[in-house]
Amino acid sequence: MAINILMPALSPTMTEGKLAKWVKQEGDEIKSGDVIAEIETDKATMEVEAVDEGFLAKILVPEGTEGVVVNSVIGVITAEKGEKVDAPAASPAPAPAPKAEAAAPPAPVPATTAAPAPTAQGERIFASPLAKRIAKQSGIDLSTIKGSGPNGRIVKADVEGKPAAAPKSEAAPTPAAAPAAKAPAPAPVITAPHTKLPNSTMRKVIARRLTESKQNVPHFYLTVNIELDKLLALRAELNGKSPKDGPGAFKLSVNDLIIKACGIALRRHPNVNASWTDEAIIQYDEVDISVAVAIPDGLITPIVKGADKLGLAAISNNMKDLAGRAKAGKLKPEEFQGGGFSISNLGMFGISDFCAIVNPPQAAILAVGAGERRPVVKDDEIKIATVMSATLSTDHRVVDGAAGAEFLQTLKALIEEPLGLLL
Repeated sequence: MAINILMPALSPTMTEGKLAKWVKQEGDEIKSGDVIAEIETDKATMEVEAVDEGFLAKILVPEGTEGVVVNSVIGVITAEKGEKVDAPAASPAPAPAPKAEAAAPPAPVPATTAAPAPTAQGERIFASPLAKRIAKQSGIDLSTIKGSGPNGRIVKADVEGKPAAAPKSEAAPTPAAAPAAKAPAPAPVITAPHTKLPNSTMRKVIARRLTESKQNVPHFYLTVNIELDKLLALRAELNGKSPKDGPGAFKLSVNDLIIKACGIALRRHPNVNASWTDEAIIQYDEVDISVAVAIPDGLITPIVKGADKLGLAAISNNMKDLAGRAKAGKLKPEEFQGGGFSISNLGMFGISDFCAIVNPPQAAILAVGAGERRPVVKDDEIKIATVMSATLSTDHRVVDGAAGAEFLQTLKALIEEPLGLLL
């Protein structure tokens, strides 16, 4: 019996990806839970674990292939070693091709297992208990689902993210004619000596998403100068009290304290911890902060969840773990997908101030500059203080100027009088 290995969707925005590496080779035995391949998604390089057991009989998509469509067949597992299989005629290995402006839906893949498709009325539907429960809760008609499990069985992955079935009495709406695709701009002619560095999947997605953000999101910028001297003194005092090593050890960075301050400020100003939709503004119940981390292929934003509730040591250790695994490409999807607010800190590079681009669907991102010794006026006298510039970029559809200013006012007060971060 042959079981198809399908290209998985490893993130909500993924429609295709790069098959970076086969960990298992043809003829290798596979057990449930074994890592069989590495897939480069629009966010990171991730490991794919086997669901079924058997032997890897055939690799249909060679490693290094880009543009592999989600749910296309990439390999075949058989129950017996050496069992002969035929490659699915409708699923050849895709050739690299330029990405269209609008991603096409995944092409359907014909089943190669022996079980017939469960579409006839009254025919028994083979599905796992979990898949049945998800389908019932979501209003999904299982008879319309093609199973990817053994013998065509419907499993959890087949029903997750599927739309609910429309009532049968309703007539299906006639799809509107799609507008003509905008012709891509001609590539610039480069005559100077140069080196061509192919764009990774992540770099392409970053380019597309940032272009869409600047084109479609009405950005609004607010900058505030914040004194850091008391914060730096508190940081030094707390780090001095940390154990040298062991489970209770920590080493706070300025960024850790800024994350905590943003968490408290967002709890007090929920209108900034929000997203825009055409029907409503969505305000998030939890304060989950995405923190930009530079990696070789671009940028990823691991999430510090419940930042308003975590202690400083927990934030620090959590952030070090997330950043380390982000750079190694080992983050799980739920660790970098989501979040209601972002922080981008370039202070460690000596950047005084900058404006970050909003990361949709979030409505705001804080750009943090370096702490610098600057002259300030206190009691009509010029004194020297360590000052940091922070710029809030917002989606003006969600965050008005006054709302953004109030958030920054709270953030400034928390950082300049940092004992409130310990309460």
